[in-house]
Amino acid sequence: MSTRKDKFTAQDKQIMKLAFNIASSRKGLTGNNPSVGCVITKKNQIVSIGRTGLNGRPHAEYNAIKDCHENLNGSKMYVTLEPCNHYGKTPPCTKKIIKSGISHIYYPIEDIDKKVKGKSFKILTKNKIKVYRGLLKSLSKDFYKSYNINRKKKLPYVTGKIAVSKNNLIYSKKNRKITNELSDKFTHVLRYKNDSILITYKTLNKDNPKLNCRLKGLEGFSPKKIILDNKLNSKLNKFVITKANKNDTIIFYNEASKSKVLHFKKKKILLIKSRLDKNKYFYFQDVLKKLFKIGCRNLLIEGGGILTNNLIKKRIFNEFYFYKGERALSKFSDYLKFEDFDLLREKYKKKINLNLKLGRDKITLFKK
Repeated sequence: MSTRKDKFTAQDKQIMKLAFNIASSRKGLTGNNPSVGCVITKKNQIVSIGRTGLNGRPHAEYNAIKDCHENLNGSKMYVTLEPCNHYGKTPPCTKKIIKSGISHIYYPIEDIDKKVKGKSFKILTKNKIKVYRGLLKSLSKDFYKSYNINRKKKLPYVTGKIAVSKNNLIYSKKNRKITNELSDKFTHVLRYKNDSILITYKTLNKDNPKLNCRLKGLEGFSPKKIILDNKLNSKLNKFVITKANKNDTIIFYNEASKSKVLHFKKKKILLIKSRLDKNKYFYFQDVLKKLFKIGCRNLLIEGGGILTNNLIKKRIFNEFYFYKGERALSKFSDYLKFEDFDLLREKYKKKINLNLKLGRDKITLFKK
């Protein structure tokens, strides 16, 4: 059976929110599979929790059942997405649920994967498990937006960021530091949550960034490095180039001499040839499609002014983090000003002021 949304109790909502909090801890780290959270209760007490394993397996429901040391007959399961019902690299979760003795299951929405969608409801109800759908449905739709884009469009979910000084500069040769240490740590959280990070060769040559995650204990989750470099003008002595490992550093290019190509291949760089438009910019949809084919699901773009302007115009970003630092930068040397704030507000109507306690720095999240 299923219920209407207004039939859910305050406790049901509270437990499902907990399941989403559990799922959020693995969001961006589960490969092709969605990050799912699961809570099992019995007699109004939580008896087990589970989340999707790193790279997508085992599934949250399996983990919650496996780690529970109580008899689950008559218990309730709250899970953030429709359980899987087919054999893949792991057995179906529905089979595990039925065998466990769980009598009630709650989930917000169906999985859009055609192998799963709507089928679990039939399997579970046929086995006399009461199924309740629609609990925190709107929260679920927002939470699984990136997963849905991956599945429907076969594209990575694209997150952008840019940092702007108090006087709206994104660069000053005299003093380059824009944000404080707290804001910098949040940037490393974004790097941790995205499997790939993209810049242009101009940013590489000018700033020599490391593009890794430097949060203690999470260094192993550093994203793949993606560089847009039409003519392979990236300098070979830059950190990202010298530290490249096979397939963790990728350069998109369009034309270059054989000797240049050979130099980069010797550095263990994966080179991908890609088209340019009439303005000599890469066709970004082509770049995204090629990145998806090689496993990119969540892409962070830390671009300069030109790339950011181009991608905002085309609404390539699914979400965009706008950092506003407390410091003013010098204009008595080479500098670049951010000119696209009005364009950003025009193209991305949903604006969220994040309360992250970053001192005097502020971050605003823009969404489509």
